Amino acid sequence: MKTVQIKAAQFFELLKMKDCSMWEIFAQMIDGEEKEMIFLDEEDKILFTYILPTNIEKLNEDRTKFSKEYAEKLSNLN
Repeated sequence: MKTVQIKAAQFFELLKMKDCSMWEIFAQMIDGEEKEMIFLDEEDKILFTYILPTNIEKLNEDRTKFSKEYAEKLSNLN
């Protein structure tokens, strides 16, 4: 499995500038090989990781699951 390190702040700033989602970028990275995406802070500490799947169908499942969990967390904050 290939490992990809990403500076989180710069990555999300780039997404804002390009007006696209991280899921669009992830979809472009799918090539049949799983990749461990490691998101780092400015001090290179791991914020979170994500295993990029080998196909778009699994990516879409992950996206749906993430959206649901994120919505639940937001509703619990209110």
